[in-house]
Parts: sequence; C-alpha cells; structure tokens
Amino acid sequence: MDSSNFFKTACWFEASLIGVAGLLAWIAGINPLASLYFSETAIAIGVLGTVPLFLLYLALQQLPQKSLLDIKDLLLKTLAANLYSRHWTDLLWLSCIAGVSEELLFRGVIQPWLTAAWGFTAGLWISNIIFGLVHAITPLYTLLVIVVGIYLSLSMTVADENNLLIPIIIHSLYDFLALFALMRTYRASLSS
Repeated sequence: MDSSNFFKTACWFEASLIGVAGLLAWIAGINPLASLYFSETAIAIGVLGTVPLFLLYLALQQLPQKSLLDIKDLLLKTLAANLYSRHWTDLLWLSCIAGVSEELLFRGVIQPWLTAAWGFTAGLWISNIIFGLVHAITPLYTLLVIVVGIYLSLSMTVADENNLLIPIIIHSLYDFLALFALMRTYRASLSS
C-alpha cells in the first residue's frame, strides 16, 4: 500500500470507530456525548496530562531492551515507513481522528456500559484490557496500552470534571507528538 492509501485507510478506519461507538451507545442506551463539553480546565488538564505520557514515550525510546526495540522497529517499519512523506498537518489530522473516535468508543461508551453493569473498577479494567487487546502488536505493547488506557480513564476524574474532552485531548496530542517523533527518527535512519 502506498503512503497516500495508507493514510486514507488509517483515517477512514479510525473514523469508522465513531460509527461503532454510536451503534454500541444505541444498544446500551448510553449518550457518550453527555460527558463531552468545552471547559478551559479540561483543555488545561488535557494538555498538561499529555506531558507525562510523551516523556514516558521518549524514555522508552532510549532503553535498549529487546522487547522495546522490537516495538520501535515494528512502528518504524509500519507507521513511519507509510507516513514519513506526509505533512505534519496530516499527522495532526490522523491523531485527532484517532483521539476522538477511540475515546468516544472506549471511555465514552464501553467503560460506562461496563461500569453500569459491574461497577467502576471492573469497568475501568475490562474496558482498558479491551483497549489494549485492540492495539495488540506485541505483548509488551498491549500491556503499555492498557496502562495508558487506565491513565486516560482516570484523567476524566481530575478536578471533578468527568469530561471526555480531557482524554480526547491527551490521546490526540500524545499521538501527534509520538508520530512526529517517530517520523524524525525514521527520516534520520534514512540519511544514515
């Protein structure tokens, strides 16, 4: 698949998750938009909440463990190789689509649905285990995504906001920064 088709397919796939979220919300009788509203506090928490995740990303990129190097290599060969020629605004666009769609689905529908059935702790864990399994490219990556998912879920509770905008901002901004950093690494590998 060429870079243009990969980008379009990735955007369409991520956007289709909004439809999945809508269908599941309808089945469960949940309005995922009920906890999504504009708030300056939510924006500030979202932007600041991105910093620890991105610092963790940068730190993990420096560690020489084989399992981490395998993840880095896989991301370079798949994402970076197919997106390196895209403009930074394309990376931002893809990141925003992923942040909105995945947060609507996992923290806007699946987690509240499971929480209503089995309580907060079960809803938190099960929804984020599903989140990790959907991103399963290696066992360690799956575990890291579960931890990030729990972080995103708990971010909604900061400052009593209960606002889906917080994890949407964190997810979108983190994805953009990580993709941008990955592209820099990939381009540097091409010139060496």
